[in-house]
Amino acid sequence: MAVRVRCITDPACVWSWAFEPVVRALMTEFGDELEWTFVMGGLAREYGPDAREAMVHHWLDATADTGMPTDPLLWYESPIASTYPACMAVKAAQEQGSAEAYRYLRVLREGIVCRRRKLDTSEALVEAARFAGLDVERFRVDLGSHAIVEAFGADLEEARSVPDVAREADKVRCSQPAGEERVSFPTLRFEGDDGESHWTCGMRPLGYVRDKAIAAGAQPTDAPRPTPLEAIGRFGRMASAEVEAICDLPGPRAEAELAQLALDWRIRPLPVLAGRLWEPA
Repeated sequence: MAVRVRCITDPACVWSWAFEPVVRALMTEFGDELEWTFVMGGLAREYGPDAREAMVHHWLDATADTGMPTDPLLWYESPIASTYPACMAVKAAQEQGSAEAYRYLRVLREGIVCRRRKLDTSEALVEAARFAGLDVERFRVDLGSHAIVEAFGADLEEARSVPDVAREADKVRCSQPAGEERVSFPTLRFEGDDGESHWTCGMRPLGYVRDKAIAAGAQPTDAPRPTPLEAIGRFGRMASAEVEAICDLPGPRAEAELAQLALDWRIRPLPVLAGRLWEPA
């Protein structure tokens, strides 16, 4: 039986975006041994004007610390008013399957953090569903349903039920603007057959998170690590930091292999204000 992973996060959380190399590396290493569910924790019910400058510095710090690209000009040109609509949109996408939900969540992350897109209205979120390859009409109906509101409410309650392990690690944060206590994003809870929970709270290195997955009963597959081209073929757009983690390559070698693939017209760079992504050519 697969180990269940509940990832408590938010589509607009820059540290959850910075954690994508770990998430994708786990998906690659463990395959079907891990069963993923993304819990929408509600980063901010609303953002006021005073939050914008702080968010710019916050995003640039994340890029400097992790190498994941960001475009903080979102907060000057088209700031999102709330993360709640995007959270509910992910819950609607989950109605079509876990793989579809992750694919949609990734589209939202890239759109908000890297592409400067104001993804906080129904039509913008429906268009993102089209780009993610979802059943758009079904998504539109689900997004407007009371069931999705209830599902998001359950996710908020889960994020605010702070476990002792998060308190002991000083990984308790507050959602805006009401200051409601919650776990730090991203928080992962691994649950195996024995019913015991194995937690990782906030940003943690891949090795640490991998050990938690194994402690819960998951076993890495025997498959060799993919090449950068294979990784991009599987996941689509990727940052260099993700290629490093998934392919188990040192940074300079990953950059060199990506540059050569671009010279060979196999992939192409997608510039971001602070960094870049790579996508199939």
